[in-house]
Amino acid sequence: MPRLTIDNKEVEVPEGATVLDAARKLGLDIPALCYLDGHPPNSSCFACVVKVGGREALVPSCATRAEDGMQVESETEEVRAARTTALELLLGDHVGDCAAPCQGTCPAHMDIPQMIRQLGAGDMPGAIRTVKAHIALPAVLGRICPAPCERGCRRALEDAGLSIMLLKRRAADADLESAAPYLPPCKPASGKHVSIVGAGPTGLAAAYYLLQGGHACTLYDEHDEPGGGLRYVVSAERLPRDVLDAEIAVIRRLGARFRMGVRAGRDITVADIQKESDAVVLALGELKIDGAAWVGIPVTEAGLPADRHTFETSLVGVFAGGDAVRRTRLAVRSVTDGRMIAQGVDQYLAGRRVVGPHTMISVHIGTVAEAELQQFLAGASARARLVPVGGAGLTQEETCTEGARCLHCDCRKPLTCKLRVYGDKYGAKVARYKGKRKPFVQFLDHPEIVYEPGKCIACGLCLRIAEEAREPLGLAFIGRGFQVRVGVPLGRSVADGLRTCAKACAEACPTGAMAIK
Repeated sequence: MPRLTIDNKEVEVPEGATVLDAARKLGLDIPALCYLDGHPPNSSCFACVVKVGGREALVPSCATRAEDGMQVESETEEVRAARTTALELLLGDHVGDCAAPCQGTCPAHMDIPQMIRQLGAGDMPGAIRTVKAHIALPAVLGRICPAPCERGCRRALEDAGLSIMLLKRRAADADLESAAPYLPPCKPASGKHVSIVGAGPTGLAAAYYLLQGGHACTLYDEHDEPGGGLRYVVSAERLPRDVLDAEIAVIRRLGARFRMGVRAGRDITVADIQKESDAVVLALGELKIDGAAWVGIPVTEAGLPADRHTFETSLVGVFAGGDAVRRTRLAVRSVTDGRMIAQGVDQYLAGRRVVGPHTMISVHIGTVAEAELQQFLAGASARARLVPVGGAGLTQEETCTEGARCLHCDCRKPLTCKLRVYGDKYGAKVARYKGKRKPFVQFLDHPEIVYEPGKCIACGLCLRIAEEAREPLGLAFIGRGFQVRVGVPLGRSVADGLRTCAKACAEACPTGAMAIK
């Protein structure tokens, strides 16, 4: 059996194995978009290239046989540059939205289309998990948020955006009304303690996510009850106090401790809190320059100086967010700050470099033409926007009716698309080789899958699967050069071409060009 070395690690593989097989045996993650186990290599994406000693050119690891004594390098600057270029060329030709426009305009970047699909399927537990992954107080925001996501909704180009805020409220209300409201899983206790000054939306959200990380949290606030501006500024008519209390109760159940009636600057200072804390979060709302010496940081008219991505201040282990650092007065932004602060604090407590939350690279279609809009509308209900009278929430029937208006313009594989995952890993620039965008087209005729040819990288995996399944029509490459795409012969429909193996094709597709509905 051949014995070779990859990145100075020796490995033995069976006869006929490839360099990619050997790399995977060593646990090395080499991007192979056009390769599928059990199938012959295509060598079309060229993202899996490696450097083999004695060979001048880089070679695709998926199609290069492992040889005894072979010396392979998989992570040189030359190799990484070649992979990055291959990925950037594919990204430049990609027609699709990694994240829907509504998700992009939501300050919390919540996965709105996923929530809508779960609500429509009656999966209330799944819907609240999706919501609370990014929003700690959804029942609150479902009543007072100005809903910038609705202005970003692509459906607004036709008639009116979806009632996203009410759909979110439906998920949150149903959860709070259940016998056992959702409690996210928490990691084992870290032994670390975080002090949070301010029990408003930023502080509550920070505690919600820090507690999930296994960190103990104590919130200090000068008021008698937690909630900050949500309780003492927003009217009870807009935000019923029982709703606010119910969401705070969830945070209490996770283990948050509250010390109320404690005024920062009078009863405690940052220096005092630091003595009993592993990290400090300043979430105390708008600060006035006069009387802010207790913070230990110079305060300007704009607020506390803090890094806008990591929320770190100049004091080691002290983070700040919400209205304390910027005058937004938007609860949704304050709640988002709390989640992002929690990520930075978690990194700090783990002794890692504090970089804040990571945002994956994303491709965006941008402005769509009327014909493209009609493509999106083809799979959605033609009903007008539904808004209940008198500020009431949506019923389950109304939720399904309103959700059916969604154009589902997000990617069905946002976290598993190999092009996005590896493009992100290699720091690929989405627009480096971007030319004139091809028109957006989607085929919805198949009962099980959606096909968007603009995302196809012509890897040929679906063609082979269809051939092995002995599909009567199957699939074929149509067009030439950069215009080649997968289609059904004789201009027939996707449903005609894939009668038995559609799901297998969708599961094998590396980019979400074919995806299960």
